[in-house]
Amino acid sequence: MASEKVTEAPEEGYERGLGSRQVQMIAIGGAVGVGLFLGAGANIAKAGPSLILMYALAGAIIFFIMRALGELLLYRPVSGSFAEYSREFLGDFFGYFTGWTYWLMWVVTGMAELTAAAIYVNYWFPAVPQWVTALVFLVVLFGVNLISVKLFGELEFWFSMVKVTALIGMIVIGLGVLTFGFSAAGDTASVANLYQFDGFFPKGIGSSLMTLQGVMFAYLAVELVGVTAGESEDPEKTLPKAINTLPWRIALFYVGALTVILCVVKWTEFAPGVSPFVKAFAMIGIPAGAGIVNFVVLTAALSSCNSGMYSTGRMLRTLADNGEAPRIFARLSSTKTPALGITVSVLFMGIGVVLNYVVPEKAFGYVTSVATAAGIWTWLMILISHVIYRRKVVAGKLPASSFPAPGGSVFSYVAIVFLLFVTGIIAYDADSRVCLYVMAVWAVALGIGWQIMKSRTPQSGERDEPALEKVG
Repeated sequence: MASEKVTEAPEEGYERGLGSRQVQMIAIGGAVGVGLFLGAGANIAKAGPSLILMYALAGAIIFFIMRALGELLLYRPVSGSFAEYSREFLGDFFGYFTGWTYWLMWVVTGMAELTAAAIYVNYWFPAVPQWVTALVFLVVLFGVNLISVKLFGELEFWFSMVKVTALIGMIVIGLGVLTFGFSAAGDTASVANLYQFDGFFPKGIGSSLMTLQGVMFAYLAVELVGVTAGESEDPEKTLPKAINTLPWRIALFYVGALTVILCVVKWTEFAPGVSPFVKAFAMIGIPAGAGIVNFVVLTAALSSCNSGMYSTGRMLRTLADNGEAPRIFARLSSTKTPALGITVSVLFMGIGVVLNYVVPEKAFGYVTSVATAAGIWTWLMILISHVIYRRKVVAGKLPASSFPAPGGSVFSYVAIVFLLFVTGIIAYDADSRVCLYVMAVWAVALGIGWQIMKSRTPQSGERDEPALEKVG
């Protein structure tokens, strides 16, 4: 039975409704989020121009992670892939833990993004209570995800299009200011702004490294393309293309955009809580600049929440298929969406609407730090699974993937060391350390849940190693 279940995993009853255009834009959208539009302001204040280098360094690591995931996806494309690969290569408990942790990541991210979206709308309509706006967005996106995967893909395509077009526009305007000196910022715009004010590392290398936790949050969701694998029309073609174009997206949208902005406006002008893009447009003197950027950031928040609903429903179905969540979550609706899993996830995200009443502003940072910690766990599981997979390929126990990672598993080891280093930074920082306490409680809760589940159904989630080795 184990081999039959695994062999059927690539299809899993989902509608293959995501075309190449949509998978590409989902991948691009995953690389451009609120972490860049808002989080960069606080990080610039901490690290100055050296933040550019931190984004480039983290971007290289993210590419290593995505190439490792890409090799696994083309070996066996499954929706809910992170948990599946953890289960196959590390054991049932790790599949269970990774699935639930990735679900947690998107639920808390959804809470944060709903709150952020409500704040952005408040910019235009201050009289509307934040909880009302958050609730409206929650209901609309919930409806979109229930209707069909095609509608989800189409909405995500346009969300991503707005973000990408706006970022490219910002870069072009910034280059125009640098080259031709027009606008109110033209007299002071210069490449020299990258090193004139206390150097490239104005607060020291240590302070720059401390921003890595915020930088990694900005990259959360790039792995979403892996969740789409089971619903891509042609994964053999679309997934490698989406992954291989990641470096230029990082170079353009993160490294390029920040470089241009820090050349146009000196780093000392930026402060926490203010979008560097809004600040730059204000300095340039474009009257509608703040409103335009506010719309783009709103789009980024809604995009992330939309993706979260998509991911959580599918992860709950994967867990249910393996007996690690109530079996009812395994059912698909008439539109071939995991409707009940999405519904339950949305109810938990709805806690974010309630939190708009009672949670102080600092809670937004706490929620995003929990999401980062959960994301780091997911990335580590991808990398460790890849290392084990490569060993089995070399030993002749598993078929080789059609999309092998360069250097075999060498860069996976590099990425593992880097992620452990970032975890150490999180532990060192008093504010972000809270998320590790939350994750410790989460781990205990999952451990208790695992023991209860195994005591009731000892066979749940069990699979035979030989059956897995014959897949392909």
